Amino acid sequence: MAHVVALVDELFFQAKILETAKHVGVELRLCATPQALEAELRSNANGTAPRLVVIDLNAKANALGAIGVAQAAAPGVPLIAFLSHVQTELAEQARAAGCADVMPRSKFTRDLATILATAKSEK
Repeated sequence: MAHVVALVDELFFQAKILETAKHVGVELRLCATPQALEAELRSNANGTAPRLVVIDLNAKANALGAIGVAQAAAPGVPLIAFLSHVQTELAEQARAAGCADVMPRSKFTRDLATILATAKSEK
Protein backbone atom coordinates (compact mmCIF):
# COMPACT_ATOMS: atom_id res chain seq x y z
CA MET A 1 0.00 0.00 0.00
CA ALA A 2 1.27 3.47 -0.87
CA HIS A 3 2.10 5.58 2.10
CA VAL A 4 2.40 9.23 2.98
CA VAL A 5 4.35 10.72 5.88
CA ALA A 6 3.09 13.94 7.45
CA LEU A 7 4.44 16.37 10.02
CA VAL A 8 1.25 17.62 11.66
CA ASP A 9 0.92 18.25 15.39
CA GLU A 10 -2.66 19.55 15.60
CA LEU A 11 -4.92 16.69 16.74
CA PHE A 12 -8.03 17.85 14.87
CA PHE A 13 -6.13 18.13 11.61
CA GLN A 14 -4.36 14.80 12.20
CA ALA A 15 -7.78 13.14 12.47
CA LYS A 16 -8.99 14.82 9.28
CA ILE A 17 -5.95 13.71 7.29
CA LEU A 18 -6.11 10.18 8.73
CA GLU A 19 -9.78 9.84 7.83
CA THR A 20 -9.22 11.12 4.29
CA ALA A 21 -6.20 8.83 3.81
CA LYS A 22 -8.23 5.83 4.94
CA HIS A 23 -11.04 6.84 2.58
CA VAL A 24 -8.72 6.96 -0.48
CA GLY A 25 -6.72 3.87 0.53
CA VAL A 26 -3.41 5.46 1.49
CA GLU A 27 -1.44 4.57 4.60
CA LEU A 28 -0.62 7.71 6.57
CA ARG A 29 2.17 7.95 9.11
CA LEU A 30 1.93 11.01 11.34
CA CYS A 31 4.87 12.71 13.03
CA ALA A 32 4.72 15.60 15.49
CA THR A 33 8.35 16.75 15.31
CA PRO A 34 11.05 17.05 12.64
CA GLN A 35 13.04 14.42 14.57
CA ALA A 36 10.15 11.96 14.38
CA LEU A 37 9.72 12.81 10.70
CA GLU A 38 13.37 12.06 10.02
CA ALA A 39 13.22 8.78 11.94
CA GLU A 40 10.09 7.72 10.04
CA LEU A 41 11.58 8.62 6.65
CA ARG A 42 14.86 6.87 7.39
CA SER A 43 13.16 3.75 8.76
CA ASN A 44 11.40 2.98 5.48
CA ALA A 45 9.07 0.86 7.56
CA ASN A 46 7.79 -1.44 4.82
CA GLY A 47 10.85 -1.28 2.60
CA THR A 48 9.47 1.36 0.28
CA ALA A 49 9.90 5.11 0.30
CA PRO A 50 6.82 7.19 0.92
CA ARG A 51 5.06 8.58 -2.12
CA LEU A 52 4.61 11.99 -0.51
CA VAL A 53 5.77 14.02 2.48
CA VAL A 54 3.40 16.63 3.90
CA ILE A 55 4.55 19.38 6.29
CA ASP A 56 2.30 21.68 8.27
CA LEU A 57 4.38 24.85 8.42
CA ASN A 58 2.35 25.95 11.43
CA ALA A 59 3.47 22.97 13.52
CA LYS A 60 4.96 24.03 16.85
CA ALA A 61 8.28 22.30 16.22
CA ASN A 62 10.73 23.69 13.65
CA ALA A 63 8.49 22.91 10.69
CA LEU A 64 10.49 25.07 8.31
CA GLY A 65 13.62 23.09 9.21
CA ALA A 66 11.70 19.89 8.52
CA ILE A 67 11.83 20.66 4.80
CA GLY A 68 15.59 20.10 4.74
CA VAL A 69 15.22 17.07 6.99
CA ALA A 70 12.69 15.52 4.60
CA GLN A 71 14.79 16.26 1.52
CA ALA A 72 17.88 14.68 3.09
CA ALA A 73 16.08 11.63 4.47
CA ALA A 74 13.90 10.95 1.40
CA PRO A 75 15.52 12.55 -1.64
CA GLY A 76 13.26 12.73 -4.68
CA VAL A 77 10.04 12.20 -2.73
CA PRO A 78 7.50 14.95 -3.49
CA LEU A 79 7.00 17.41 -0.66
CA ILE A 80 3.92 19.54 0.00
CA ALA A 81 3.80 22.18 2.70
CA PHE A 82 0.77 24.11 3.84
CA LEU A 83 0.18 27.13 6.06
CA SER A 84 -2.18 29.98 6.78
CA HIS A 85 -2.86 32.00 3.62
CA VAL A 86 -1.69 35.23 5.26
CA GLN A 87 1.81 33.90 5.97
CA THR A 88 3.37 34.95 2.69
CA GLU A 89 6.82 35.46 4.20
CA LEU A 90 6.83 31.93 5.65
CA ALA A 91 5.67 30.58 2.28
CA GLU A 92 8.63 32.28 0.59
CA GLN A 93 10.99 30.88 3.23
CA ALA A 94 9.63 27.40 2.57
CA ARG A 95 10.16 27.81 -1.17
CA ALA A 96 13.69 29.10 -0.54
CA ALA A 97 14.32 26.00 1.61
CA GLY A 98 13.46 23.87 -1.42
CA CYS A 99 9.74 23.12 -1.12
CA ALA A 100 8.27 23.82 -4.54
CA ASP A 101 4.68 23.08 -3.54
CA VAL A 102 3.52 25.44 -0.77
CA MET A 103 -0.19 26.06 -0.46
CA PRO A 104 -2.69 27.70 1.85
CA ARG A 105 -4.30 25.41 4.42
CA SER A 106 -7.71 26.03 2.81
CA LYS A 107 -6.53 24.74 -0.58
CA PHE A 108 -4.75 21.79 1.03
CA THR A 109 -7.91 20.90 2.95
CA ARG A 110 -10.14 21.32 -0.10
CA ASP A 111 -7.85 19.20 -2.32
CA LEU A 112 -6.72 16.69 0.33
CA ALA A 113 -8.46 13.65 -1.15
CA THR A 114 -7.07 14.44 -4.61
CA ILE A 115 -3.57 15.06 -3.25
CA LEU A 116 -3.56 11.74 -1.41
CA ALA A 117 -5.12 9.86 -4.33
CA THR A 118 -2.43 11.26 -6.63
CA ALA A 119 0.26 10.07 -4.21
CA LYS A 120 -1.38 6.65 -4.28
CA SER A 121 -1.28 6.47 -8.07
CA GLU A 122 2.32 7.68 -8.53
CA LYS A 123 4.83 4.94 -9.22
